[in-house]
Amino acid sequence: MFTKHRGELYLVLGSLFFSFNGVIVTLVLDHMSAFRLAQIRSIGAFAILFAITFIKDRNSLKATRRELPILAFYGVFGFAAVQLGYFIGIARNVPLSLVLILEFTAPIWIVLWIRLVRKKAVASSMWSAIFLSLVGLILVAKVWEGLTLDLIGVLAAIGSAIALSIYFLVGEKMGVNRSAQVLTVWGLGFAGLTWLIALPMWNFPFEIFTQQINLQGRFEDYALPGGLLLAWVVVMGTLIPYLLVVGGLRRLDASKASVMGMLEPVFAGVFAWIWLGQSWSPIQLTGGLIVLIGIYIADRTKNSVKA
Repeated sequence: MFTKHRGELYLVLGSLFFSFNGVIVTLVLDHMSAFRLAQIRSIGAFAILFAITFIKDRNSLKATRRELPILAFYGVFGFAAVQLGYFIGIARNVPLSLVLILEFTAPIWIVLWIRLVRKKAVASSMWSAIFLSLVGLILVAKVWEGLTLDLIGVLAAIGSAIALSIYFLVGEKMGVNRSAQVLTVWGLGFAGLTWLIALPMWNFPFEIFTQQINLQGRFEDYALPGGLLLAWVVVMGTLIPYLLVVGGLRRLDASKASVMGMLEPVFAGVFAWIWLGQSWSPIQLTGGLIVLIGIYIADRTKNSVKA
């Protein structure tokens, strides 16, 4: 049972870690910019995982000249660009709920790529699963409340969805010959390099490491050093979930994996409810149930879309 559904388990756990990390990120973003947080996530997670992999099996990190452009493309777009589009959307005052919905249109772009470019058949049940999951997310996020449209912000969020599609598609292809650990090292490495070029480290707000950050919500009477929260973001909110998702991609096709990734906004809403006291309305609960139904249908679909 565990072996048969290991890919699904990895992706569910990855979504859990990513979504809980959203709560921690919310606390940290009150004290530093989203771009700097993305930078320290990539660089910190890369440094830790590179050291572990180099000590354990340095030969696995070797790449041919033919592979390097693909790995660079994977890191810049599959890791850095996803966060960049997401943060630009938020910075342009596009509602977070709408940014998330646009980002998680990734399964649509993936199946369109498979159908139109790879010329492979896509099961009708997969289209149904994507439709149901998107409808569910719209209900969970209640995007009609306070809706404002900024063209640049919307385009950035759509760009994030396309970048997320690249993450799943390239990760699926490269995962055939490389472990999840090695793929994540290369992805985070090129993402970190991208952020270093964009944001020089000599301007980094190092005071964040010693600053006391209030935990808000149910734990508003407590505070923790920024360095400890950033350590969580780097290890448990970046390194671990990326390893889990890439590990899941080695066992499932990209279309299924991307639909299962839609669990993340649902889990994020649950954690916000538990920690920050944000309540869920009946329509949001219904939306969460619809997302789960869509994911179940996608998981039951045969791997007819796998390259």
